[in-house]
Amino acid sequence: MRLTVAVSSLVLAACASRDRAPAPPTPAQAFWDQLAALCGNAYEGRVETSVPPDTAMSAARLVMHVRSCSPDSVRIPFHIGENRSRTWVLTRTATGLRLKHDHRHEDGAADSVTQYGGDTQDAGSDRQQAFHADAFTAQLIPAAAANVWTIELVPGERFSYALRREGTDRRFRAVFDLTRPVAAPPPPWGAEP
Repeated sequence: MRLTVAVSSLVLAACASRDRAPAPPTPAQAFWDQLAALCGNAYEGRVETSVPPDTAMSAARLVMHVRSCSPDSVRIPFHIGENRSRTWVLTRTATGLRLKHDHRHEDGAADSVTQYGGDTQDAGSDRQQAFHADAFTAQLIPAAAANVWTIELVPGERFSYALRREGTDRRFRAVFDLTRPVAAPPPPWGAEP
């Protein structure tokens, strides 16, 4: 009798767990999945906000290319005209997401100001994640210790990359049109073809 009750309990538990819907993805996971869905595509953008004004960047053609994706890393070269020195690197962490800025010279050598960025400090949302400057950034660029970078992703509409420096007027925002993919640009400096 006890064996029958035990087997019945196991069968009922198995059926109950099978009928439960899987847990919804976390905001960071949903954001990551939407970003990874852009892999291989390139998009043109424009400077929407720049305080102080960056006239050179505002006048250049801006292209972001979601060039490579793995389960734990997404690399997005950011081309400003002919300048292919910048790549945004997003990775997963134990508690959220990390954004780093990989800057290279034309010969592929790392710039002296590279690998700055930060981590998310909260769950964010499936459309937006904010990255607060980390200790490495504060040491490398003391003025950037109060930086917060934000990436917004509205599937089928826009991708935006923004910077604000807390306590100052410093602001930057570039917006990319996801409705019209463009031809992939050449590889960023220092990357394999």
